[in-house]
Amino acid sequence: MLSSAFADSPEYITRKDTPFMPSKITWNELHSSLPKHIFRRSTIKGMSYVVRDVTLAIVLHRLAWFLESPATVFFESSSFLRLVKYVLWLFYFNAQGILFTSWWCLAHEASHGTLSSFALVNDAVGFVLHTFLLVPYFSWKSSHLSHHASTASVERDENYVPRTRSSFALPPEDRANVADYREAFEETPMCTTFRIVAMQVFGLIFYLLFNRKGSPRHPPGTNHFSPYSSPFKPHERSGVVMSDIGLAFMVYLLYQWTKQVGFGHFFRSYCVPYLLTNHWIVMLTYLQHTDPTVPYYRRSQWTFVRGALASVDRPFLGWIGRVFFHNVSHNHISHHLFSSIPFYNQPLATACIKKVLRKEYNYDSTMSRNSFRALYRSFTECEFIEDGSNIVFYKNRSGHANHVLASIPSTSS
Repeated sequence: MLSSAFADSPEYITRKDTPFMPSKITWNELHSSLPKHIFRRSTIKGMSYVVRDVTLAIVLHRLAWFLESPATVFFESSSFLRLVKYVLWLFYFNAQGILFTSWWCLAHEASHGTLSSFALVNDAVGFVLHTFLLVPYFSWKSSHLSHHASTASVERDENYVPRTRSSFALPPEDRANVADYREAFEETPMCTTFRIVAMQVFGLIFYLLFNRKGSPRHPPGTNHFSPYSSPFKPHERSGVVMSDIGLAFMVYLLYQWTKQVGFGHFFRSYCVPYLLTNHWIVMLTYLQHTDPTVPYYRRSQWTFVRGALASVDRPFLGWIGRVFFHNVSHNHISHHLFSSIPFYNQPLATACIKKVLRKEYNYDSTMSRNSFRALYRSFTECEFIEDGSNIVFYKNRSGHANHVLASIPSTSS
């Protein structure tokens, strides 16, 4: 039983052991499989999710406030009751972190215009939710839509773009040996664990501030706060400034609130859930596109459909991911193919496109057994890609790729 929690899913193993053929399915084939009503957006339905998740977070915070009130002095009357109080705080940290993540995911939906049929409503809601979580909404929206337009493109993608053999100063593949890979990648398990934790807690912050794990085509100093930063076009600069103003105002509100309630309550009620939100967002976005079995494409082989299919649907946190992360990982492939479909219709979209994709549909149930197994596997197996090939897979710390291209017979003229 314990060993199965650390085992790879059968879907992953089958995909890894099956040589890869680039897809020839067209967008029109996939689109024709979808019923027309699936694209309809409902402002009332979309906003009902916003009201639900915001209300739950407010109620949860009021309960946390109660834990610190004089009325709960009885918690200090015995060691057992103090333990109960600590358990309640742990529940609050995790539940509020999940609810903050739901806000983040709803703002993500707003950036795609699926919360409402009115653009102003989408941007207003997205701006408020992301600003509360210290994310520059319009800046992030710009880079995120660029990611959707160039997913899995080595040259143009914006997020989690793999580094190449040459960027690690590794010798050419035919000359590299075990010592070369060890010098570049070998580390102790403790160091690997520390780097995973650092990525999970601070990865989103460092991406926004320093373009960490972003596209290497952007120059040093790229960030999501300067209107003149490389990812932004001239017409997007006013949105970047508006995002900065919103964040400055939010920081001011947090400062004033902290003066009133004390740093301890601020740290417990906002900071800890905020850091857990960063953890969930980094984990789900990292695993959506970073996997040993999915390809990256260079310009001559990339198409929109191939890029969208270079993702993995995962049952992230089970029903919690369905209800509170709004299908962002369960139905990520259909979201990339048809991002204008509202999140509550994406399960139906996935069911439709699976009939067309068949074996080309990427799913990994490893997440239902042990989410952190999938995270550790991608973190240690996805180190770099080769420089020259037009279709590439991640290679691990030994210079080995877990997925290979199928042999395509040449046609004689």
